[in-house]
Amino acid sequence: MPTSKKELRIEYKNFRKVLSFDEVEEKSLGIVNQLIQMPIWDKTYFHVFLPIEEQKEVNTEYILHLLSGKDKEILVSKSDFETRKMTHFLLTDNTKIRKNEYNIPEPVDGIEVPSSKIEVVFVPLLAFDVFGNRIGYGKGFYDKFLAECKPETIKIGLSFFESVPQIDDVFESDVKLDYCVTPEKIYQFF
Repeated sequence: MPTSKKELRIEYKNFRKVLSFDEVEEKSLGIVNQLIQMPIWDKTYFHVFLPIEEQKEVNTEYILHLLSGKDKEILVSKSDFETRKMTHFLLTDNTKIRKNEYNIPEPVDGIEVPSSKIEVVFVPLLAFDVFGNRIGYGKGFYDKFLAECKPETIKIGLSFFESVPQIDDVFESDVKLDYCVTPEKIYQFF
């Protein structure tokens, strides 16, 4: 069983690659059904990633519907690949979304909201362990962003797959998750 970030990143990209479109949709719906049970619905500001379809990421459209049905403030980000910083914008009916050069759907512009206002962040990932450590694509965008959030911001990873026992090469700068939600289970790490 691989345990390094590099090995796990390769393995879990391959696991996702073989998922069919129907499996991605079914598993994404399973994740939303788990989210409904979580103690987060008293919060107002929710940050949601917009999925890279080509990477078969969790379809967060279902989460967007859930949040707008509960009248929550929804934030989406734009990434700056030079500074590795993310800028967060309020998602409104007028928000124009465009894919960047990496096929990441992003808002063109809009009402900017500081990280300090965000209360819940849904975090994309490739794999995670039983301690709440996560593996993303390795660019550090989310670690940087999550470090800017208030300590009480709830960080929820979304994964199609269950946890691995341990990720060996975790850095001090890696920000741990509070929860990770899979189609079958809610993991809690605090």
